[in-house]
Amino acid sequence: MGSVAKKGLQKYLLQLQHHPLRTKAITAAVLSGISDIVSQKLSGIPKLQLRRILLKMLFGFAYLGPFGHYIYILLDKIFKGKRDSKTVAKKVVLEQLTTSPCNNLLFMIYYGVVVEGRPWMHVKTRIKKEYPKVQLTSWTFWPVVGWINHQYVPLQFRVIFNSLIAFCWGIFLNLRARSMALPKSK
Repeated sequence: MGSVAKKGLQKYLLQLQHHPLRTKAITAAVLSGISDIVSQKLSGIPKLQLRRILLKMLFGFAYLGPFGHYIYILLDKIFKGKRDSKTVAKKVVLEQLTTSPCNNLLFMIYYGVVVEGRPWMHVKTRIKKEYPKVQLTSWTFWPVVGWINHQYVPLQFRVIFNSLIAFCWGIFLNLRARSMALPKSK
C-alpha cells in the first residue's frame, strides 16, 4: 500500500477509535453521496442532481451512520458480544424482523417526501404498492450481509462494512430499476 494511502487509513482508524459516532456518520454520508453519483451517472442523468446527492448524504449522516452505530452496540450488549453460529443467527433474525422493515420504510418516506418532494398521499400510495416488494427483496440479500457482519466483522467496523455494501446495493437497485424501465429491443 502506498505511503499516502497507508497514512490516510491510519488517520481514519485513529478517528474511528477516538470519535466513532462522528466517523461512522461521515463515512455513511460520503458513501451515500458517492453511491448516488454513480447511480445517477449509470442511469444516464446528463447533469448531476446536487440537491438529491446532498439529501442522500444527509440521510447517511443523520440516520444511517448513527443508527448503525447504536444498533450494533445494542445487539452486542443483548447477546453479550457472542459470535457463535446460534447467536449470530439470532442477531440476524432480530435485525431482519425489526430494523430492516423500519429502515426500508423510513427511507421510502424520506426519499419520497424530502428528496423527491412529493405529497404525502402520493408517497403513502407508492409505499403501499412498493413496500412489500422492497422488503422481500431486502430479505433475499441483507441476511447474508448481516451474517458476515456479525460473524466476522469487528464491532467498530460493522457500520462501515454495512455502508460499503449499501453503496453497491444502491447502485444495483438503480441499474435494476433502469433495466426494467428501458423498452425491450425486438
